[in-house]
Amino acid sequence: MESTLNIQNLKCGGCANTIVTQLSKLEGISEVIVNNDTDEVSFTSVSENDITIAKEKLSDLGYPIVGDANSLPKKAKSFVSCAVGRMTK
Repeated sequence: MESTLNIQNLKCGGCANTIVTQLSKLEGISEVIVNNDTDEVSFTSVSENDITIAKEKLSDLGYPIVGDANSLPKKAKSFVSCAVGRMTK
């Protein structure tokens, strides 16, 4: 099934690279696409549980879903994820 999630803290291509790399590692998740203009992450998943796992991974990386808590530690994590994504491009 295809899913699109609106996320917070998305800043640049480094963020997008980290998100694509990390979500693609999850079993049951494929075809990950990040749209920096709309702050959206789209992907194909096998089950509803895979979507839940993807949401948790995004939050762990510092990119919580719109409507979820966006604490200072999550914002800080997004900067780290961004930097890692820039270095691994």
